[in-house]
Amino acid sequence: MPNPPRLRAAALTVTALLLSSLMTACGDDSKDEDLTAQKLSWKECPAPSESEGGGNPPSPLPGGTEWQCATLKVPLDWAKPKGETIGIAVIRAKTSGDENKRIGSLVFNFGGPGGSGVATLPAFSKDYEKLRTRYDLVSFDPRGVGRSAGVQCEDDSQLDEYFQEDATPDDTAEQRQLLENTKAFNSACEKNSGGTLPHVRTTDAARDMDLMRHVLGDDKLYYFGISYGTELGGVYAHLFPKRVGRAVFDGVVDPTQNPEQSSLGQAKGFQRALDNFANDCTSKIEPCPIGDTAQDVKDRIAKLLKDLDSDPIPGVFPRQLTQSAATSGIAQALYSKDFWEFLTEGLEQAYEGDGRVLMLLSDSMNGRDENGQYSNLVAANVSINCADDKPRYTTNFVKSKLPQFQAASPLFGDYLAWSLLSCTDWAVAGAANHPDVSAPGAAPILVVGNTGDPATPYEGARKMVDALGKGVGVELTYKGQGHGAYDSKNKCVQGAVNSYLLEGTVPRAGTVCS
Repeated sequence: MPNPPRLRAAALTVTALLLSSLMTACGDDSKDEDLTAQKLSWKECPAPSESEGGGNPPSPLPGGTEWQCATLKVPLDWAKPKGETIGIAVIRAKTSGDENKRIGSLVFNFGGPGGSGVATLPAFSKDYEKLRTRYDLVSFDPRGVGRSAGVQCEDDSQLDEYFQEDATPDDTAEQRQLLENTKAFNSACEKNSGGTLPHVRTTDAARDMDLMRHVLGDDKLYYFGISYGTELGGVYAHLFPKRVGRAVFDGVVDPTQNPEQSSLGQAKGFQRALDNFANDCTSKIEPCPIGDTAQDVKDRIAKLLKDLDSDPIPGVFPRQLTQSAATSGIAQALYSKDFWEFLTEGLEQAYEGDGRVLMLLSDSMNGRDENGQYSNLVAANVSINCADDKPRYTTNFVKSKLPQFQAASPLFGDYLAWSLLSCTDWAVAGAANHPDVSAPGAAPILVVGNTGDPATPYEGARKMVDALGKGVGVELTYKGQGHGAYDSKNKCVQGAVNSYLLEGTVPRAGTVCS
């Protein structure tokens, strides 16, 4: 596989339920139009298109509230605010409470980069019913994603081949093939979406979000960011500190790291999650079906991956489960403790020569549905990361770092080290080594870190608090497993978040939930 998407993209494991008829055409000449004066035309949400992941229109909420969809016009190039526009797909569910007690719109970004908020918010809306008592719940497809001028790279058959390739080359020939595959993918992105690629940076999405805030009628942005959504929220706070209302960052990206440091941190985080999975399996009364001890579990997984490198097994017909697909499938299952049972099942089957479950997990990571159709998750993920990230790494650089990555994670180290090549030969220069999230003068932002988080390791929460600046970030720790904390259903975490968003009660800095 030419390089996997940044693993934090897989926070979005739901079936995409986007809106197929939201119009987001580029090329709208709006030189005389004041975009701040636009009114959103809310309509019934139709079924999603193939690029949005397929599926059915979102179901009504409790009490019968229907989802509403609209398109926000924004400049393609924020340096030319009177120039060409694109459309941003937006979805909302109106508040269930007393309109007189309504605070405003609570805007969600669920991560990626590359994840569709229009798809994800309805899928997880039951988790946020308490918040809907005082907010309209709102989310959107960031630019480059889904129907928001969605980036297109390779087609479905090409992507099937792409994800079958070896992502962890063992010799010069395999390294050359990895680079060729990466270049082919990146060239396809330039060919099919070249005009969009310079304009999908996180700073662009943050400016879109501020225009959205204004058009929605709010003086302040009320915000709930998860995973990459914390980076987007931090960039927004940096650009518009005085417009930050009540904001929550959950599953926090370390804003001080460059791509190499971030990937190394993920190697440590996924290894920690694998250790926790192995310990959990072998600490129960009933025998663990995939190993006698925690170390035995990890040794057997390592042997499986080594064997798959030269001898793949049947996966989802007609594809084979390769070493790379198995690795991404295992990583996907570590995003949530709820998936550990599927990981156990998938490993049991793989040891017997059946790779279907691990391949389905891998497909979820890559945005592929059961019909073989891909959303644009991977294309958007690579495009946004490469537009944001200035470093361009070489094969020799990665080879020099392999020992460090392997020490951090015997299982995921190689995989994450070689993923650093994903922006090689990218058509657009990256913006910076890391995002600027300093936000002096902003309102308090609740920053929630999970000690067992594989994709955005716990240490990033403290780094985000420090980077936001004195008096802005307020850290809360959840001693748990999986990616993020609020969706764990932990009453302490949800109580603190709800009290802040609904009542403005800021928890004591350093609060710990377990």
